Amino acid sequence: MRAKGRNGFRMFRCGMAGVQAVVARSDHHFARHTHDQYGIGVIESGAQKSASGRGPVEAGPGDVITVNPGEVHDGAPIGDEGRFWQMLYFDPDVIARAVADIRQGRPGDFEFADPVLRQPPQAATMRQLFTAMTVEQAGAELRRQELLLTLLAEVMRDAPEPKPVPQAIRAARERIDDDPAKAVTLADLAGLAGLSQFQLLRAFDRAMRLTPHAYLIQRRVQLARKLIAGGAGLAEAALASGFADQSHMTRIFTRSFGISPRLYAVAVR
Repeated sequence: MRAKGRNGFRMFRCGMAGVQAVVARSDHHFARHTHDQYGIGVIESGAQKSASGRGPVEAGPGDVITVNPGEVHDGAPIGDEGRFWQMLYFDPDVIARAVADIRQGRPGDFEFADPVLRQPPQAATMRQLFTAMTVEQAGAELRRQELLLTLLAEVMRDAPEPKPVPQAIRAARERIDDDPAKAVTLADLAGLAGLSQFQLLRAFDRAMRLTPHAYLIQRRVQLARKLIAGGAGLAEAALASGFADQSHMTRIFTRSFGISPRLYAVAVR
């Protein structure tokens, strides 16, 4: 399955709820952004470099790449030819159930510890899982479940404890998380944090690797994605997620996910 064109993105229906599959060929430079899902995929050709929440990384053909929910990252091609990759994105509850099964009920959070994995067997398992997720045939559901558990077990290892977010910044972040669609000012957030507006701006960017406004936009586009997946119309989703209008949502959505909201709606419904 190849994406058409130099900057082609294609999303596939998946046979498992809470999973999305994307194939892309792109020379696009992605600005810093986040996902509210886990992502794991394979670079099939070309190469890219990115600044992830786990440090700067480079990935080339055959490398497995991962991203955790809320992790701030960017991405740029290495060279002039762009890169071609296939990715699976999982809602957090899908991964949580699988990890709990692997751990036999032992509690604990999960995140991908390695932003790049250079093990051919893991890339092979990922490709098989992508195919199983995107085909409809007898026995595919069992195959998907087996491969998901196998892949997660192959890549799991203890991740270092993340640096804690200061309480003042957590208060500001939670205000945005609680209702991304609601208007908020820097003064509002600074008041919650007990800081001056400039102190809040600098401390938030240092802790979250996004300014408060950039973080708000990320939360709004993630909310819009969920609303569209749930059946909301595009204009309705734009309004309910806090965008000025549908065209504003479309610009941000396309920049974040590589496809337009309309094409996303067709792929997930």
